[in-house]
Amino acid sequence: MYIRVKVTASAKKEILKQINEDHFEIFVKEKAERNLANDRVLFLIANHYDIKKNKVRIVNGHRSPTKLLIIDKKDN
Repeated sequence: MYIRVKVTASAKKEILKQINEDHFEIFVKEKAERNLANDRVLFLIANHYDIKKNKVRIVNGHRSPTKLLIIDKKDN
């Protein structure tokens, strides 16, 4: 399953807003350096879908505010 995410780093509040089934807008408190914001985004998405963090990967947009994530929901 692919989802699109728009991330705002260094926000005052942490918010996960679902726009539609496969599109999210996420505000994280972490800075966009040393992969801190990306790690937090992966954690929040994994928490939202109730899966482990290692089942969520960034496919595109590692250094961009718009990201494409893939979620592996298989029970392997």
